[in-house]
Amino acid sequence: MKIAISGKGGTGKTTIAACLAQIFLKKGKRVILIDADPDSNLKTTLNIKEEITPLIELKEIIEERTGAKPGERTIFFKMNPYVDDIPDRFFYKNGNLLLGIMGTVRGGGLGCMCPENAFLKAVLRNLILKKEDVVILDMEAGIEHLGRGTTEGIDYLLIITEPTEKSIETTERIEKLAREIKIKKTGIIGNKIEIEKQKNFLIEKLKDKEILGFIPFFTEFKKGEIEGKPPWEITPEILNYIEKIVDKMEGKDG
Repeated sequence: MKIAISGKGGTGKTTIAACLAQIFLKKGKRVILIDADPDSNLKTTLNIKEEITPLIELKEIIEERTGAKPGERTIFFKMNPYVDDIPDRFFYKNGNLLLGIMGTVRGGGLGCMCPENAFLKAVLRNLILKKEDVVILDMEAGIEHLGRGTTEGIDYLLIITEPTEKSIETTERIEKLAREIKIKKTGIIGNKIEIEKQKNFLIEKLKDKEILGFIPFFTEFKKGEIEGKPPWEITPEILNYIEKIVDKMEGKDG
């Protein structure tokens, strides 16, 4: 399964991405996590202490594969460089878990026409279209990382939503973009729900969209951040909510 996760900043995308990975690992799957948010913190959420080099910093590899030096203006470089070996060589690995950090293209982002952009997009395309593993992309508040050449491989775009008007606006914008580039399925997760009124607010505002589930607001998460523990070690019950969402995605919810 290939899953992309987006939503307004601060809605809990990274926590949910990490918990999804944990559920699939428990199912015996090999999971490749991609931190594609410029404000990357999946590594911290998972309490990984080892250094992980962002892919954008692999200057020699990028030049070798694209035929152009990163940072230099040129119109001559390979748009589809060879990247099959990148995850096994440069991702963090622990058992069946792999974690790769995209990094940020300085001065342009993934929309720029440059060797770095071609390299990063090739890595994503390879993971989404060619790998048999579970792939989970933790993205920024948008879907710019997903070009039209990779969207046919995405099984689900999950949009993480809080019970606020601003979060609803971001959700609707992301879903509109998803339809435009023909992502197969979008599903919404209502996060940080404290009272029933907030849940009903999201149901009413998003009544024409697929809501996969709701996750409570766990005050203990702050303690986990201070202690440097993954979310499920502080609040194990979060995995129960995430598992039900996975069951819905897989069509096993009864």
